[in-house]
Amino acid sequence: MYHDAMPGTAEHLAQHAPVSGYIGFDPTAASLHIGNLATIMLLVHLQRAGHRPVALVGGATGMIGDPSGKSAERNLLDETTLRANQTGIRAQLEKFLDFNDSPTGAVLVNNYDWFKEFSFLGFLRDVGKHLTVNYMMSKESVKRRIGGTEEGSSGGSEGISYTEFSYQLLQGYDFFHLYKELNCTLQMGASDQWGNITTGTELIRRLGGPDDKAYALTGQLITKADGTKYGKSETGTVWLDPALTSPYQFYQFFLRAEDADAPRLIRVFTLLSQPEIEAIEAEHAQAPHLRTLQKALAKDVTIRVHSEAAYEAAVAASQVLFGGGDLAALDEATLLDVFAGEPQLDVAATQLAENDIITLLSDSTGNQVFASKGEARKMVQNGGLSINRQKVSNPQQPAIELPLLLGKYLVVKKGKKHFLLKQH
Repeated sequence: MYHDAMPGTAEHLAQHAPVSGYIGFDPTAASLHIGNLATIMLLVHLQRAGHRPVALVGGATGMIGDPSGKSAERNLLDETTLRANQTGIRAQLEKFLDFNDSPTGAVLVNNYDWFKEFSFLGFLRDVGKHLTVNYMMSKESVKRRIGGTEEGSSGGSEGISYTEFSYQLLQGYDFFHLYKELNCTLQMGASDQWGNITTGTELIRRLGGPDDKAYALTGQLITKADGTKYGKSETGTVWLDPALTSPYQFYQFFLRAEDADAPRLIRVFTLLSQPEIEAIEAEHAQAPHLRTLQKALAKDVTIRVHSEAAYEAAVAASQVLFGGGDLAALDEATLLDVFAGEPQLDVAATQLAENDIITLLSDSTGNQVFASKGEARKMVQNGGLSINRQKVSNPQQPAIELPLLLGKYLVVKKGKKHFLLKQH
């Protein structure tokens, strides 16, 4: 997980336990995602090592937008939306960090609480004068935006607004405020946050006394073996909120990890010990097709992010596509999740009432399961057609006799391919 640290950071942690260390979380979405989970794990390890984790929710800076890793100006959110997002983020952090009143108990802070009373002129006078424009422009996140060299840009540059340019100064002041109020001497984050973090250490040096010193530590950006960012699925961002990414989808995302990526992911996202991980890897190497490594990874993360019950439900749902699992036990959301990548056809209630199975699946819709009745009959004769896990032996069976899942769905399996039919 480790990427870089300021000189003296390891010694500081060893000699001054418990050290208070913080990471900032952007509240511009209602949920954190698995990219955030990598930095949450930094706080988890900090607390397990006998230190105090501080989670900062950027209620103020979330209104501005961090230019790091961005090629364009982000949309600004209102305070009401940000507050609602912060509530959800705290609930997610509580699953990983132990919030209590002990010296190592986690603390949650919101930078809106100290920025809301800060006037523009006061900030310029008390903070802004301590850093030069040259220093601020030397940061890579700023240089990329001004030069138009951000990854994925077309070569031109939209530049950077003063609003986003000032972000590093605001984050730097966060560090100074926490240093002063909570004796927070360490800031952590992903490697793309190095510029913002060191702005804070520089402010502490300039605003403090000769003995004031703070430290920076960054973790690696989580990328796939090919160098692309990790955390996106075919349908978008993988969120920690089950309402945005279901436990089934979440489990499947980790289960589908490439063999080249899984060894690193299990070290970043789980708390399994080195001997445990090496034993899993040895077992995986004996039969890679069984995906032992991915299953261990997906199990550990799904249980900690959601619950053991959610994990067990995800595993049961995963078996459905491979011939196991009870279709009738799936709720509607999970059923649709399971068959999200399969063809889904709408069937009128009158078509179910008026046709036999073969006609329904070949002639009744514009998106037939079979191209012809002859093809359908041949599939039935060869035992290759099943509906709701039951083999079809009588092609003339009235479709109305088929039991609908949840009162409106039929799962049709043609050979190895699935179709989901919905009555409307």
